[in-house]
Amino acid sequence: MNQTHRILVIEDETPIRIGLEDVLVFHGFDVASAADGRDGLHKALTGGFDLILLDLMLPGIDGFEVCERVRSRDPHQPIVMLTARGSDEDIIRGLRLGADDYVTKPFSVAELVLRVQAVLRRARPLEVLPRRFRLRDGAGVDADNLEIRRDGAGPVALTRRELEVLQYLAAHGERPVPTDELLHAVWGYPKQANIETRTVAIHIAKLRRKLEPDPADPRLLLTVRGAGYRLLLAD
Repeated sequence: MNQTHRILVIEDETPIRIGLEDVLVFHGFDVASAADGRDGLHKALTGGFDLILLDLMLPGIDGFEVCERVRSRDPHQPIVMLTARGSDEDIIRGLRLGADDYVTKPFSVAELVLRVQAVLRRARPLEVLPRRFRLRDGAGVDADNLEIRRDGAGPVALTRRELEVLQYLAAHGERPVPTDELLHAVWGYPKQANIETRTVAIHIAKLRRKLEPDPADPRLLLTVRGAGYRLLLAD
């Protein structure tokens, strides 16, 4: 699947950047790179890449601004962040700005390639998902405009990945959806990939802050212990 995919690596640490280039070229990708945020942003906006591997701590323009500006130009550009281990606040901020997934340093070659392949795979629609639907409290989700609307309130913006989580849960609203199923259907990971990632839990927490009056006591996006997540829709 990866023989023709073009990947841009934006990473200022030379050994890591060269190592990423070598690994990706070995696995059949066409790779370009940038060592700072300004050059990376220019290449990202003009190069037509299938995926961007983006370090967050960059000189010039940091990775958060690069992500935000790329995402504002192209809502569908796949972006995977490179983060320091344990930097949950950075991960949450990057995902809020629209990154698709993250890889923590140091990472294994197998994990890196798996996540890159997963995001590229998911860039292609896997099934027809609902474009508009209403939640139990009457809020409407509009996929075309990436937003949630409630009577008497302004729209709440969604990232593309947040929307896809809601769409998938809505399409299967009669049952709880396990984390592994979401990773496969929404993020594109192979079934039973057995990879450690908190990306689903982070997205669920972000969505609850947008959906629920009290995110600590969810009434719309529920956790069903031992079974997964369920979205309550209007009857």
